[in-house]
Amino acid sequence: MVPLSILDLAFVTQGSVPADALHNSLDLAQHAERLGYRRFWLAEHHNMVGIASAATSVVIGYVAGGTKTIRVGAGGIMLPNHSPIVIAEQFGTLESLYPGRIDLGLGRAPGTDQRTLRALRRDPMASDSFPQDVRELQAFLGPLQPGQTVQAVPGTGLNVPIWILGSSLFGAQLAAEFGLPYAFASHFAPDALMQALHVYRTTFKPSAQLAQPYAMVGVNVIAAETDAEARRLFTSAQQAFTNAFRGTRRQLQPPIDDIETYWSPIEKIQASGMLACSFVGSPQTVQRGLEQFVEQTAADELMVASAIYDHSARLRSYEMLADLARSGSFELLSRT
Repeated sequence: MVPLSILDLAFVTQGSVPADALHNSLDLAQHAERLGYRRFWLAEHHNMVGIASAATSVVIGYVAGGTKTIRVGAGGIMLPNHSPIVIAEQFGTLESLYPGRIDLGLGRAPGTDQRTLRALRRDPMASDSFPQDVRELQAFLGPLQPGQTVQAVPGTGLNVPIWILGSSLFGAQLAAEFGLPYAFASHFAPDALMQALHVYRTTFKPSAQLAQPYAMVGVNVIAAETDAEARRLFTSAQQAFTNAFRGTRRQLQPPIDDIETYWSPIEKIQASGMLACSFVGSPQTVQRGLEQFVEQTAADELMVASAIYDHSARLRSYEMLADLARSGSFELLSRT
């Protein structure tokens, strides 16, 4: 059976403010904890009016402080935006406050546009040193070495679990070389999924953190009482991806009755391609799709994203998925 986890983007819905999104994230995390999901991750994005998790480590602390057992982490921190010692200090602090519950997923992309990257005061070429930065971060979170004069306080010796995130072969190769768990962003960039998993598994080198390859795969799940209702809820995500192609930044929009009236044929092809790893429908429909997907990918864990406009409908979608897990299709931790 495959464990289930949640990726939350702290969606700011149309007509709401970031504070509403952050409160909903905590509520969703508490709901997920009761249902037995394994982990709850948040992602770093900047200059996006529909996402409230830009200060990712701060939001992780807020969510971890309002929960008790679920693992909370970053999916991920965009390391080129930061110095490794600062991330070591931030996640060392989180691990000190919530021991045994913090994950640190690392991405190489900036998580924003080039203008915002300049506002972050980062070199556009910073991603070129990503492998070296990961090693430096590992050292800051590892044991203090003889003669080491700079250390992360807190951070040193805490060994916060590090994951490599990616949507291309680069991340797969790096995770395999460093012996780290790998999370593939197939919930929005599925094209290289199977090739990346193959590269990761066949070239993996054991490390102190991980003896065997462990691949988590991102999926979108929208579950509702009927296929028709789930497809309607899914139009919020479809609108969001269409807006991205148009270069339009908007809050998450409410669902509409007919998505065909919103996108052009070319936009439909583009958005549908990015959303190919989406499972939308009644619980029975979702179960069939996910079981086939897990069989195809041999995923060790699924990271589930759900861009649903109505918060209660989003809670219900994750509840339906948890019900499938309890029926034996997937794995959840014990309910609290």
